[in-house]
Amino acid sequence: MAFCTRCGTRMNDGARFCAGCGASTGGAAAAAPPVAMQPLEYAVHGSNLQVARLRLKPGQEVYAEAGKMVYKTANVQWESRMSGETLGDKIWGAVKRKLMGESLFLTYFRASSDGEVGFAGEYPGHIQVFDLAAGQSVFVQRDSFICAQSTVQLNVALVKRLGAGFFGGEGFILEKLTGPGTVFIHGGGDFVEFTLKPGEVLQVDTGCIVSFDEGVDYDIQLAGGIKTAIFGGEGLFLATLTGPGRVIAQSMTLQKLRRELAPSRGGGDERSPLQSLGGIFSSDD
Repeated sequence: MAFCTRCGTRMNDGARFCAGCGASTGGAAAAAPPVAMQPLEYAVHGSNLQVARLRLKPGQEVYAEAGKMVYKTANVQWESRMSGETLGDKIWGAVKRKLMGESLFLTYFRASSDGEVGFAGEYPGHIQVFDLAAGQSVFVQRDSFICAQSTVQLNVALVKRLGAGFFGGEGFILEKLTGPGTVFIHGGGDFVEFTLKPGEVLQVDTGCIVSFDEGVDYDIQLAGGIKTAIFGGEGLFLATLTGPGRVIAQSMTLQKLRRELAPSRGGGDERSPLQSLGGIFSSDD
């Protein structure tokens, strides 16, 4: 089996064009993918404080969010740099990262020989792995990204509807990850996964969405009647996700954990009517 030298998609022998990116092969495909395109060897260890262990081959590179590394072997070099090839790309990438609430720089890890590097989230939860094909995208909550192969594109995705932007708990900003390559994200508590059929609708607490496929439609709707919305203890709005596609929800959010650990907190997870009304302008999730 041959591979495209541009995106790493598997190709039939003798194919003239790549089905993934459309690049010309000049009549013959490469016998093997570039090192950066080769499948990433990894393992996820632990239960509620998981660590992703990535085993890098010589020349293989991954990038990560600042502060997510746990350890690395000495033969793995690392450097912080802005993403993008040109100065304009770097500046625009820095602007997008500020919109996501992240640092301006990403940290890149590259192995000179067989090596290993480990990453983890910053609070109790689980790590989700996506093996994305060329051109395949997934949307994830802001702050959930841990690391990915250098072939994966990390971008800002503005929410389609104004309602989702104002009341969705994540503001207007989601992160969009596009393959090819392997991606690692982190969420709180345990995960629940749904595979929605075309037209099937799932309603989720706005802060509990971890990720969803590009084909899933995302919007925010009022949570029942006014009395239920104000006194139901769950806030005024729910995220409405319409299939087809996969959706992953988390059982705990960082903001809920902070509320429970706050000294002034009286206990329980119920929100008062005033807290619910205040959520119109700023969501705890």
